[in-house]
Amino acid sequence: MKNQSKYENIVYVALWGMLFAAPLLSMYIRMKSGDLEIFRWDEVLHVWQQFLVFLLLFLLHNFVLAPLLVYRQRNGLYLCSTIAMVVLFAVVQCASQPDDLRRRRNFRDGHKPRHEMMVHHDAPPFEDDLQAPPEPRPLPHDQGPDMRHKDKRPGLLDWHDVFSIIMLILMLGMNVGIKFYFKSREDRQKLLALEKENLEQQLEYLRYQINPHFFMNTLNNIHALVDIDPEKAKDTILELSKMMRFVLYEGNKRGVPLSREFDFIRNYITLMKLRYTDKVKITVDLPQDVPDRQIPPLMLITFIENAFKHGISYQHDSFIDVKVGIEHERLRFLCRNSKAEKPNEEKGGVGLANVKQRLNLLYDNNFTLNIQDAADVYNVELTIPL
Repeated sequence: MKNQSKYENIVYVALWGMLFAAPLLSMYIRMKSGDLEIFRWDEVLHVWQQFLVFLLLFLLHNFVLAPLLVYRQRNGLYLCSTIAMVVLFAVVQCASQPDDLRRRRNFRDGHKPRHEMMVHHDAPPFEDDLQAPPEPRPLPHDQGPDMRHKDKRPGLLDWHDVFSIIMLILMLGMNVGIKFYFKSREDRQKLLALEKENLEQQLEYLRYQINPHFFMNTLNNIHALVDIDPEKAKDTILELSKMMRFVLYEGNKRGVPLSREFDFIRNYITLMKLRYTDKVKITVDLPQDVPDRQIPPLMLITFIENAFKHGISYQHDSFIDVKVGIEHERLRFLCRNSKAEKPNEEKGGVGLANVKQRLNLLYDNNFTLNIQDAADVYNVELTIPL
């Protein structure tokens, strides 16, 4: 992702910026403390020259070598290439070692001429300008200018070179670590995007299942009314047209206003009442003052459908109680119904399984659904956030 690459590059620029600013800050502190009288740009430039070598190696590793390991999984090629780069760096360090030693010695001795560093005999002052200067006293065997660095022969690494190689390896490791971190972030974001896309596809599939299931049950009710009471059947068709309008224009949305969902429930229960006699007692308690919140469409109607489908008896008194309450930005839905002696054995059960799956997809663990299936009463209690 472009944003991930941008953030990664910002981290690199910030780190290298601080690294190149460190010599300037160190020189400034030394001047303030009185260790230096003037700003030594030659020392700063020398340090920057060394940093520049590391920067070039970093750029090579970051844009050419590290992608082999992080993005292409070419582990063997990356390992061989990186080892070759480190070995080449060590060889170059060995080849440039004498110059480096001389430069470091000059910085350490404050650029003093060589004859000033040699120890002379305690001879009396010259008698005249023509008198030859005394011969310098030879330095001890282990302190001579040629023997002082006898262990620094070209081809051997001193502690400074070893330290540089270690710093190079740590730098490369840091580069790989940062790349893996941003790669993992990118993978997580892609995974979340895929999960979201999959969730939307599942919800879309479930919504397409809702409409045929709902209309199948409603048309069955109208079919029964045609033979019992044709006039009521006509009124039922009018109520059904209102409900079809809601399902057609609102059913495929992610959320609908609570007021629209409650109106749909009222229309549905009005339609269902036309089919039954007074032996069926139906009570509905929906809030009159509805907050401006949304709810997934056709979520609650499934439980009410289930109550009419399995809880109504034409021979005995039956009841259905529907109640909705809203407290603390949460909706509490209660649906309680009697159970018929011979419940409807119609195959399917798509609606109830569907709504359970939708709840899991939409709310994860942020909802409660309690279903109590007793011998003569079926009770549903659902709590969801708004």
